[in-house]
Amino acid sequence: MDVLVQLLQLLMLLLTLPLHLMALLGFWQPLCKSYFPYLMAVLAAKTNRRMENKKRELFSEIKGLMGTSGKVALLELGCGTGANFQFYPAGCRITCLDPNPHFEKFLKRSMAENRHLQYERFVVAPGEDMKQVADGSMDVVVCTLVLCSVQSPKRVLQEVHRVLRPGGVLFFWEHVAYPRASQAFMWQHVFEPTWKHIGDGCYLTRETWKDLENAQFSEIQMEQQPPPLKWLPVGPHIMGKAVK
Repeated sequence: MDVLVQLLQLLMLLLTLPLHLMALLGFWQPLCKSYFPYLMAVLAAKTNRRMENKKRELFSEIKGLMGTSGKVALLELGCGTGANFQFYPAGCRITCLDPNPHFEKFLKRSMAENRHLQYERFVVAPGEDMKQVADGSMDVVVCTLVLCSVQSPKRVLQEVHRVLRPGGVLFFWEHVAYPRASQAFMWQHVFEPTWKHIGDGCYLTRETWKDLENAQFSEIQMEQQPPPLKWLPVGPHIMGKAVK
């Protein structure tokens, strides 16, 4: 099987050779950073139509964290285009964090369309190093389709744990690897070296549920769902919450 995967990866590399050469020479990454927000804007709209009920159900639980103040401090990690804003309840004070500054104009558009929320700031930083966010300052952290592309999911989850107050909640929705014995998992390995360039560092074969289970949260609730866009090479998704 390993030999077959390597041969298929080589064939994929040959078919997409210009992309890999551009990445090797350092030309692809700046281009990807500029076009990726446009791609995500299209995909996010399609995904939200398919996942609307599930997202509303998940994020409706934020209301229970507001207490008597009627406010909740929410950090969206890897905020992208702000595709989740429409599902947050009124009273959320949003801090947006993303390593790609090209998302800002899309965020402003989403903010204008969701005036029921209060927007604090946009922090340009990776999830592994959120030093601009104070310890225990967040009631909620939201992380959707982010842990697939970070350098270190373990380090990101450590940072999430740090910025959450005791009793604070991480809400997550991530795509993960297919079962290891499946043919679909083999094809994920075949596509992954090329997909990482197309998807701005996105890995197809991460078993993210293991990182969440090992992140020292006091409680985790998780369910698995089929991929909403079956024509993409991403696998099943996990959705749920983790309590500090």
